[in-house]
Amino acid sequence: MTARQTPLHSGFDSTSTAAQVIDGIDLHGKTAIVTGGYSGIGLETTRVLAQAGATVIVPARALDKAHAALKDIARTEVAQIDLLDPASIDVFAEKFVASGRPLDLLINNAGIMAVPLVRDARGYESQFAANHLGHFQLTGRLWPALIRSGHARVVTLSSGAHRRAAFDFDDPNFERRDYDKWTAYAQSKTAGVLFTVALDRRGEPYGVRAFAVHPGRIETDLQRFITMQELQALGYRNKDGEIPEEQRRLYKTVPQGAATTVWCATSRALDGIGGVYCENADIAAAVPADHAAMDGVLPWAIDRVMAGQLWALSETMTGVEW
Repeated sequence: MTARQTPLHSGFDSTSTAAQVIDGIDLHGKTAIVTGGYSGIGLETTRVLAQAGATVIVPARALDKAHAALKDIARTEVAQIDLLDPASIDVFAEKFVASGRPLDLLINNAGIMAVPLVRDARGYESQFAANHLGHFQLTGRLWPALIRSGHARVVTLSSGAHRRAAFDFDDPNFERRDYDKWTAYAQSKTAGVLFTVALDRRGEPYGVRAFAVHPGRIETDLQRFITMQELQALGYRNKDGEIPEEQRRLYKTVPQGAATTVWCATSRALDGIGGVYCENADIAAAVPADHAAMDGVLPWAIDRVMAGQLWALSETMTGVEW
């Protein structure tokens, strides 16, 4: 996997926007699904894909909010889904597959971050369930439509936070260890990269390629469960509640935050490539576990054996067999 994780020197960087990376690409006749595509970087992803000509379906839990956000964006559709509700995932996917439409782009964008301990109806920890298991099930149920495309891409939002925790196969749902919301979030984002590694191996023979994305540090509604006191304790805010001057260069705008997702979904430079973790609109470098800088992808996120273990566990926990 280390050989795959070789930057392409794409010509883009951390300041590039989604509109810039998609410039000149025509998506007319293509169909995309963007989970959470009605707020934050998901909304920007939806907007630029639609402006490039794609029809974009946005599965949403908050339908009213989604309709309001997308009302002025042509070629968008809204449908009901709740990634913590397996039945709703199946209903959405079954309707799409039955429509006969090929699925060219699946953007697994939705997620939750640093939430208090909540379990879904199955007893699964909510960040693992929503950020990974829900998207695992959705991708599996949409598999016939992805194969129908012949040239599909699946982009899963991970995070640089994967460096905080490897996946804990012994206790993924915090049934025996003390719950830590940041460890749970990090584990779910490590799972997103491992899922990408395993998915690409299965998808390549069918023309389905997979990518994991670190969007960067962005101010969005994703942080709604984090208090100002916590942000100050972590050093992300000063005593006035503002981003410290020395950290401002680390933050991206929403259009910049959506750039790597859109680049992975559409760039011709990635033709014939897959199973990689990307950041700043390029393939990230593989780095050792003790790497100090906040870039690159750590070994535990791209390990093929661990990816296979997580795949088997995810099939068991969701009941989705590929």
